Amino acid sequence: MRLVKSNMTLTTNEILYRIQKALSLTTEDILKTYKFEGYTMEPAHLEALLKRRMDKGFLQCSYEELGIFLDGLVTLKRGESPKNRNDDEAVELTNNLILKKLRIALELKEAEIEIIFGLADITLSKQQLKSLFRKEGHKNFKSCSNDLLMSFLEGLDEFYYVGGDMEE
Repeated sequence: MRLVKSNMTLTTNEILYRIQKALSLTTEDILKTYKFEGYTMEPAHLEALLKRRMDKGFLQCSYEELGIFLDGLVTLKRGESPKNRNDDEAVELTNNLILKKLRIALELKEAEIEIIFGLADITLSKQQLKSLFRKEGHKNFKSCSNDLLMSFLEGLDEFYYVGGDMEE
């Protein structure tokens, strides 16, 4: 899958960092996610991606690198998919897609997603929640805002902190 830049104003580095922190992923875990997707990620490059913007040696994480990480996270947590992938198809990396990939990788049920949002003081109705996972173009599709995605990532951090370390 080839990813193209979206109109997302959140930094890809912030998203990568928050997922790594929430799931207590080691550098080795993250490198493994890239390896699953056939992407060569050097440890020094990953270290630069995980630095804060103001830190010396910071590098901007590309949309492709974030997307590959999310695909690899699905493989890391759930195993190889028997489906054939169409790597030539360009897919826009949106906040909704990030949510969907995290839901799939972590095998989150609707109730768990509600809890995660609740931990970030966000209350969504079942319909609002479902609309975030609909296909774009569906009449009930709702675009996930940057604030909503960041709230989900904050809630995810709290969810796994409260629930203990994630098991593989």
